[in-house]
Amino acid sequence: MGSYYYLVAQLPYLIYGQPAPMSPAVFKGLCRELLSASEVALLDACTLDPEPEGTGAESYREVPSATASLFIDAWRNWERALRLQLARYRAQQLKREGGAPVDPPEEPQEVVALAKAALVLDSPLEAELFLDQSRWNAIEALQGSVYFHANTIYAYLLKLLLMERRSSFRLEEGFAEYKGLYAAIMERGGGNVPISIESGEPK
Repeated sequence: MGSYYYLVAQLPYLIYGQPAPMSPAVFKGLCRELLSASEVALLDACTLDPEPEGTGAESYREVPSATASLFIDAWRNWERALRLQLARYRAQQLKREGGAPVDPPEEPQEVVALAKAALVLDSPLEAELFLDQSRWNAIEALQGSVYFHANTIYAYLLKLLLMERRSSFRLEEGFAEYKGLYAAIMERGGGNVPISIESGEPK
């Protein structure tokens, strides 16, 4: 509790859409000085991509392997479900057979509505920003109400990663990110769902 309290108490408050007060790398450096080796190791599992390490493909066929953190596990499963739902509805929009590489889980239920909402937005960049705001909200919900806890530290790192990602967005970069994400899911997920995304339009 003491190390959590000291670290969390000195962290600047994060607001989505505002500049990040530090980089994820700097934050990890602070954590290494104050947390145990096992807690620091879990920071490497705090990523925006839920793909299990060592698979070599972005198909999201496999459920992410469990870690020692229920929060990290819940986040990775949430993000995987969102990406699979996005692949499903994107394929439906393009009237393609196959959809997602595997059937998306129906839980958590909110990701179904999020995927549908993102894919009807006017631009890929707008869709990306909407999804990242939704990710931010999910991280806060999964974090729980105990503030001086390891979950707060892992959630903080994920938020910094989202802030870093947002700061790098330009219109062209947003489209490239959008195209690459959904094309990778559907093209590499068994190879039976080729996709060609027309420039500039997410629908």
